[in-house]
Amino acid sequence: MSLLESLKGRLRLPLIGSPLFIISVPDLVVAQCTSGVIGSMPSLNARPVEQLDEWLAEIKERLAAHDAAHPDRPSAPFAINLIVHRSNDRLDQDLALCVKHRVPLIITSLGARPEVNEAIHSYGGYVIHDVINQTFAHKAVEKGADGLVLVAAGAGGHAGAQSPFALLQETRAWFDGPVALSGAMAHGRSILAAEAMGADFAYMGSAFIATAEARAVEDYKRMIVESAAQDIVYTNLITGVHGNYLKPSLRNAGLDPDNLAGVEGSQMNFGTDRKRKWKDIWGAGQSVGGVGAVVPTAALVDRLAAEYAAARQRMAAGSPLLNAAWGRRAAA
Repeated sequence: MSLLESLKGRLRLPLIGSPLFIISVPDLVVAQCTSGVIGSMPSLNARPVEQLDEWLAEIKERLAAHDAAHPDRPSAPFAINLIVHRSNDRLDQDLALCVKHRVPLIITSLGARPEVNEAIHSYGGYVIHDVINQTFAHKAVEKGADGLVLVAAGAGGHAGAQSPFALLQETRAWFDGPVALSGAMAHGRSILAAEAMGADFAYMGSAFIATAEARAVEDYKRMIVESAAQDIVYTNLITGVHGNYLKPSLRNAGLDPDNLAGVEGSQMNFGTDRKRKWKDIWGAGQSVGGVGAVVPTAALVDRLAAEYAAARQRMAAGSPLLNAAWGRRAAA
């Protein structure tokens, strides 16, 4: 069974809540899944590694309890993000725990590893890999990923620079498997737009930072609410890989967001001994202008679902700009 076949009728919205470093914890994942969207978190948010074992058991137990109480609307599956970069010295342990708990969906980042995909496939799990261009997309599929997360311009955290239209169009020219599209989404109509462009899911992160269940400090949540697209800075200074960050947090850290020096080469380090050099510099995407308040996750998904339904209704009516004679001519 393919990933998409396994999900038929199981979601309220075709939406994956993206794994938010530090911020995504079981409370947020469970709230997302019980609201009808795929919730996720990075394995590295659980520290030490033993906590990941506990968190995976907790998520499964809480989702099972929800499903027993609500058989008519069971929870959506959850996902764990594995950083497969060579600097992550916890990968083998985290992967083993994901296999132990039979995590339904794995999102891999920063490298494509066939042995990781094989381990997840061994129990019937699925793997989607996030990419920013066609080179990485081809490598991920060649090495056994079931699907792709296309991280386009405007996405929060580590992000690409390509237009979502170009990135998705070029991907669909050769890949017909599951695709999630990421990049500046905070509204229900954006979810529908991703589908209309050819994606199977929207991939949304920044809006979930400003939720009650997110493990973000209140100043971070407030900054998300108060910011707009013009307050997002794209730089590789923070981690060695280009990403989007909140301009006010850069200022608060003593940096000039209008005069950031770049760095040469990769300085990524996901090892257990790494130091959080910029712990108060906060990532976010260009969608922050669509986040108006800190709300419970269920309320956010309710809003997105209403906006999505309204957008579908509007699209079904057709554009008033069209000349119906052209349609009759094509039919003839």
